[in-house]
Amino acid sequence: MCILFGCHLRRTGATPLNESSQKKSQLLKAGERLDILKKENIQIIQSPSVFSFSLDAVLLANFASVPSSRKTKIVDFCSGNGAVAFLLTGKTTNPIIGVEIQDRLIDMAKRTVQLNELEDRVSFIQADINEITSEIQPDSVDIITCNPPYFKNIPSSTKNTYSEFTIARHEIKLNLNQLMKKTGQLLKMNGKAYFVHRPDRLLEILDTMRANRLAPKKIQFIYPKAGKEANMILIEAIKDGKEDGLHILPPFYVHDETGEYTKEVKAILFGE
Repeated sequence: MCILFGCHLRRTGATPLNESSQKKSQLLKAGERLDILKKENIQIIQSPSVFSFSLDAVLLANFASVPSSRKTKIVDFCSGNGAVAFLLTGKTTNPIIGVEIQDRLIDMAKRTVQLNELEDRVSFIQADINEITSEIQPDSVDIITCNPPYFKNIPSSTKNTYSEFTIARHEIKLNLNQLMKKTGQLLKMNGKAYFVHRPDRLLEILDTMRANRLAPKKIQFIYPKAGKEANMILIEAIKDGKEDGLHILPPFYVHDETGEYTKEVKAILFGE
C-alpha cells in the first residue's frame, strides 16, 4: 500500500482515540497510535514512523464492488496495516483475507483485528505474493483488491530511508507483471480485481492485465481538484472477460475550490 504525496488523510478523517483503556495500551507498541475508521467504527493501529494508510486505500475500498452477503471469497493483496480489508467490512459480511509480506505491518494489522474483535471477519496471511498459491488455492477467489507498490525499482530513484516505506512504494518485492500473474492465477473465471495506481503507468497496467487473462472493464481517474492533472487511477478487471466493454467513469475530485474535501469524499470518509 502506497503513500501518495498530497493524499495523506487529514486528522479530521482519522481522529486519535483515547488510549487509556488497558486493552488498548497492551496492544499498542512504541510510536504507534489509534485512529478511527468512522463509517466502519473500527480503531486501526497506525505508526507515522513505519506506515499509515492514505486516501488511495479509502478510494480503492469504496470503488471495489463486493456483495453484501452472497458468499464470496475476498482477498486483499499488499495489505499493509490492513486498511483496505478493514474498510471492506463496512460493505460485506463475507470474511476478508489480507496478504502482506512485511513483519511490522502485518503485526499491526493482526493487533487491530484483536482490538476490534474481528477474528471472524478479517484475517491476515504473511506471505510473498509470488508464493501465494502455496497459501491460497488457484482459481478459488472471487474478488481481489490491491494497493500495490507504484514505482519501478530503479537503482537511481530516490527511496525512503525506512525499509517499510521503500517496500510499500517501490517494486522491490513485487512488480506489476508478478502482481497481475498471481491475480490471474488466484481468481475464478469471471472473478474481479480492483486496483489503485498511478496514471503515468496506465498503458503498462492495461497491457500487463491483458497478458494475464485480466480484461479491464472500468477506469476512473482521481484528481486532486478541478483543473489539476489526475494523480490516481482506479481500475476494475475481470478474469477471462470479453475484450470490449471498457467504461471510463466520470472524474472524481478530492478537493473543492476552497481546498476542502468534496462532498463525495466526505460521504466516503464520514458518511456525510
